[in-house]
Amino acid sequence: MTVIILLLLTAVLWGSSPIIEKIGLGRVDPLTAVSIRSFAITVILIIVLGFTGRIKEVFTADIKSVGIFALSGFLAGLLGMWTYFAALKLGATSKVVPIAATYPLVTAVLSIIILKEGVTVLRIAGTVLIIVGIWLVR
Repeated sequence: MTVIILLLLTAVLWGSSPIIEKIGLGRVDPLTAVSIRSFAITVILIIVLGFTGRIKEVFTADIKSVGIFALSGFLAGLLGMWTYFAALKLGATSKVVPIAATYPLVTAVLSIIILKEGVTVLRIAGTVLIIVGIWLVR
């Protein structure tokens, strides 16, 4: 039950965020928007980590984990957000967001190739539904 509540809350938070971002992008360049967003998140995280006494964990993480999360942050947090904000600024939110939200298709394919996860009938069906969804919103 907790997982479902967390996922529903995630959907509401992620679903409302593009509306706020589209409004903000009316007066700000996408790269500037990503920078402001990232700076705000960093400040908030430092405060939260400080109050919870977990800030030392950032400095004791092993180098491989740091590298993996740095790469993930660069790909999704910088490049991905920059391209997403640029598309959001130029296009209709109702079309941009569903297409950007097809990243599970990329994840499904890469999980099979890189992580050697199995191919199942449900995974194939889900992938087909994602492709149909992309086609419907184009």
